[in-house]
Amino acid sequence: MNRRAADGDWSLPDAPWRTRFRRRLRTWYLRHARDLPWRRTGDPYAVWLSEIMLQQTQVAAVKSCFERFLRRFPSIRALASADEEEVARLWEGLGYYRRARQLHQAAKQILAQHGGVFPRDAESVRRLPGIGRYTAGAILSIAFDARQPILEANTMRLFSRLLAYRGDPASAAGTRLLWAMAEAVLPRRGSGSFNQALMELGSTVCLGRAPRCDACPVAGLCRAREMSLTAEIPRPKVKRPAEHRHEAAVVVHRGRRVLLVKCPEGGRWAGLWDFPRFMVPSEHVAASREELVAGVERLTGVSIEPGERLATIRHGVTRFRITLDCYAARYVPGGDGRRRPAIARWILPGELEKYPLSTTGRKLSRLIAEKD
Repeated sequence: MNRRAADGDWSLPDAPWRTRFRRRLRTWYLRHARDLPWRRTGDPYAVWLSEIMLQQTQVAAVKSCFERFLRRFPSIRALASADEEEVARLWEGLGYYRRARQLHQAAKQILAQHGGVFPRDAESVRRLPGIGRYTAGAILSIAFDARQPILEANTMRLFSRLLAYRGDPASAAGTRLLWAMAEAVLPRRGSGSFNQALMELGSTVCLGRAPRCDACPVAGLCRAREMSLTAEIPRPKVKRPAEHRHEAAVVVHRGRRVLLVKCPEGGRWAGLWDFPRFMVPSEHVAASREELVAGVERLTGVSIEPGERLATIRHGVTRFRITLDCYAARYVPGGDGRRRPAIARWILPGELEKYPLSTTGRKLSRLIAEKD
């Protein structure tokens, strides 16, 4: 590698290296590419959908959701015309629900500004909600074979090792270098399949903790392997310590109906529905009767008589480790109905399947359905 990068002393690969790299990668991909549903179509809408779903989500989780989503919303026009809550309901299982809302907003924008046809120019694509440089490059290269580079978690790791870059790949200097690498290796034609091959190699062979160098088609071109640095590259992220939280969720019964509240804008799970949920002051002690009564009243204006604890669910959301105690409660008439900070609805347990809920909310809804 002898072509000087724009930043620091790092050099990018020369022409002979790039030729060998492309040839080996393409040959490997022809033999080892996984059969994934979004690879069976060149429809820009399907490609866009898959790229949004795959952000921070494992392939196995995306496969079934992708096909289910396409059956219900087979076109951009169908998605744009849908109700946002239905879009969110079909997104369940993927998490990061902001992506679903941005996807829905982008579909409306494409319908309004591009007649329902996914745009082919990078500037228009990057103006769509939820699409940055990487996602735009992936969609345009895969759907239209545009010569667009990509850089995401798997290719950042792959390029860092190929270059033996020991700096922080997420830093400004690291990002500039790795984008330059992505542009340098890109072929003149066939950019879509080449970019998919890069991501496939990174996600199945050049793994983070235990790279499979013995199965790598470009191991002989890797500077990190040559220098015995694959275990050290890329530099591990500095992890913030997990923050533990104790929360309570209350299933309030009013006859046969239960109370749901809509999660507010700007908060966790914005736009979804949930049972009244709030933090409990103590990390290790169950909520008191008074805390349950005050929490539900503060959130919904509804008075309750707390009952049994239904379940305890432990889960993680970003950096938080949450212990969620779930309680049953009975509605008590005569509460301060004027205080309704949250949007709330009384619904039958059988209607819960229609509402988009968080993962824990869905678990609790199924527990209610079993008891109903």
